[in-house]
Amino acid sequence: MSGGVDSSVAAALLAQQGHDVIGLSMQLYDQRGAETFGTCCTLDDLSDARRVAEVIGIPHYIVNFERQFQDTVIANFVREYAAGRTPLPCAHCNSDLKFAALLDRARGLGAEQVATGHYARVEQARGGRWLLRRSADQDKDQSYFLFSLTQEQLAGAAFPVGTLTKTEVRAQARQLGLKVADKPDSQEICFVADGNYAAFVARKEPSVARAGSIVDTHGQVLATHQGVHRFTVGQRKGLGVSGPAPLYVLKIEAESGQITVGPRTALDRTTLTASGVNWVSLDAPSGWTAASAQIRHRHRAAMGRVRALDAARAEFMFDAPQPAITPGQAVVFYQGDDVVGGGWID
Repeated sequence: MSGGVDSSVAAALLAQQGHDVIGLSMQLYDQRGAETFGTCCTLDDLSDARRVAEVIGIPHYIVNFERQFQDTVIANFVREYAAGRTPLPCAHCNSDLKFAALLDRARGLGAEQVATGHYARVEQARGGRWLLRRSADQDKDQSYFLFSLTQEQLAGAAFPVGTLTKTEVRAQARQLGLKVADKPDSQEICFVADGNYAAFVARKEPSVARAGSIVDTHGQVLATHQGVHRFTVGQRKGLGVSGPAPLYVLKIEAESGQITVGPRTALDRTTLTASGVNWVSLDAPSGWTAASAQIRHRHRAAMGRVRALDAARAEFMFDAPQPAITPGQAVVFYQGDDVVGGGWID
């Protein structure tokens, strides 16, 4: 229970259905340093979760995951930017905390499932395989962040609001008398309150602030920079260079510190490879299999075909070129509403 409307309604719906519900909220950082965090997972949020639990009539506990959050989410965030990649911390938080450490904690309390306020659906196929599916609200769908859930984790997962729209969730909260009914959604990464990712990474890992060159596609030096952690593939603003046409980051080489920039058209790619792949709706396909691929949270999944290169790696070929395929981000493969699998873009 994050203190937001989605997880609050999820808990309330389960309690209404007669389930024995225990509310758990994760403390992810030392609250004495709350000024360095955003509007997610604050003391106020934990208080909101507690008050909702009181209204519903369920027990509520706060579980301390500060060490796990630091080790799995923040450390990965810093390491990826230092390597010239663009991390996706929300996906790591969901898989490594909410459906790994939290599932273990829940079972220690005798609970059979972990339910969250994610907009997604989990169903069991006739053959017994667990499926992860897009939510009824396509605009709010969060299956993209859940691609790494294993069969065991999906078997212990529940998404009560996955069949509802956001409008319906807020209406349910009002009907239940929950004061979080109109609470706004958290937008930013919780541990970078001001959105300055580069400054955050530099504070955590000062060695990343190493000068390098910005070059064009012919290798001509256009400018210098103060660290590859300041850039992401597809970035246009803040490059410190100008030209007759807008320039975009095309490639980041962490070892040499070289940033290659070029025109928008040079961002287009038709293939990608991914590692750390988790297959969900089917076993790793040895041959090409028709699917669509989503390469960013707000990216509209594009058609193509996928195949496994080995047990943990995959290749995807798009029917049409896609812009700014970014190393470090997740790629999730779909067939209709079903998550086929997903991994981390190389």
